[in-house]
Amino acid sequence: MNTNYNELTIRLNRVFVEIVADFVSNIHIDGLELGDDYIIVRSPNELTNIVEAIESLDNELSGALNLDITQESKKNIDWIKQYQDSIEPIEAGKFYIFPSWYEEKDDLINIKIDPALAFGSGHHATTFSCLNAISKYVTPDKEIIDVGCGSGILGLACTKLGAKVDLCDTDPLSVNSCKENFELNNEKFHSLWEGSVNKATKKYDIVIANIIADVLKFLSKDLIKSCNPDGTIILSGILDTKEDVVLDAFKELTLIERILKDEWITLVYSK
Repeated sequence: MNTNYNELTIRLNRVFVEIVADFVSNIHIDGLELGDDYIIVRSPNELTNIVEAIESLDNELSGALNLDITQESKKNIDWIKQYQDSIEPIEAGKFYIFPSWYEEKDDLINIKIDPALAFGSGHHATTFSCLNAISKYVTPDKEIIDVGCGSGILGLACTKLGAKVDLCDTDPLSVNSCKENFELNNEKFHSLWEGSVNKATKKYDIVIANIIADVLKFLSKDLIKSCNPDGTIILSGILDTKEDVVLDAFKELTLIERILKDEWITLVYSK
């Protein structure tokens, strides 16, 4: 029996942690641990392919990741439990986001997310700000689409508020994670598909997209098209240095709120 496992520690520019973790998740199906400026990958298998993939990505980004990668062989321990013990629940707007090994809170809307093997657990600034915006703008009569749904946490929040929710993501792993989290919370979505907003067959009262600035720009026409007249669009995943890219792409709309947390911006528009 193998008593060792491989641990890869990737230290990098903190603004890229979630993006790189998402990239790694597409080539690695075991557990990931995310910190403020690091990602830890653990597996009984060799991890050289991941190192090569990340270094290749860094080359494409002209060294912007500022990588420091170390790899060690360690004795087997229950590292998932160790990681779980390090995760704290958070409160964001009307919501309490907690892993299943914590108790619910009576005075908040509870959303159960187990972050050991997935992203979108509410801790990232963009997700946190979106939850605050959802608390303010979503009401039970709204029809909503969550574009790039990831773990499904934002769609779950809208569902918990009584809205009718569609979700989509181009990553099949995210689609599966979204399904699992809805089941974990005993909630149901209206529709979920692999793909983007261009596959939507209707218009929505609220359009939510927590992606990155360049993708928001690329999807801008489809996002605007999918929103009802007098509807609301919530955009996040915007690094402060990229804000102008999004402002320009959505200049035909009326900006009604700007939320800044750390170096990440969430923009709320009225159509």
